[in-house]
Amino acid sequence: VAGVNFGCGSSREHAPQSLRKYGFNGVIAESFAEIFFGNSTGLAMPCVMASAADIVAIKNEIEANPATEVTIDVENLKVRTTGGLDIPVKMPDSAREALVSGRWDPIQELLDNDTAIDAKARELHYV
Repeated sequence: VAGVNFGCGSSREHAPQSLRKYGFNGVIAESFAEIFFGNSTGLAMPCVMASAADIVAIKNEIEANPATEVTIDVENLKVRTTGGLDIPVKMPDSAREALVSGRWDPIQELLDNDTAIDAKARELHYV
């Protein structure tokens, strides 16, 4: 749970990887640095945006009860807590669709579509 422009200065893929390895499965913030956001999506780690007031409400609940669990529902664009918060969040449609459909990994997309890639390469006169 963070504030404005989360991930700024952390343009390498190691930034979201380190959060993932530490046990974080998603990030809720007011906004995100663009490269951090893209790298996170490529790791299937959702980054959703909430209002400043909602961020404060989540932080307050966690501070009052550190055992609070926070769930990001990407499909329905909601954040829910075990304390009863149900907060609307935003994320770009392209990222949401990639995460919901399981098509977030660009390398796997290439591996899964080698036949189509080969066919397209044969169509292109410059390849």
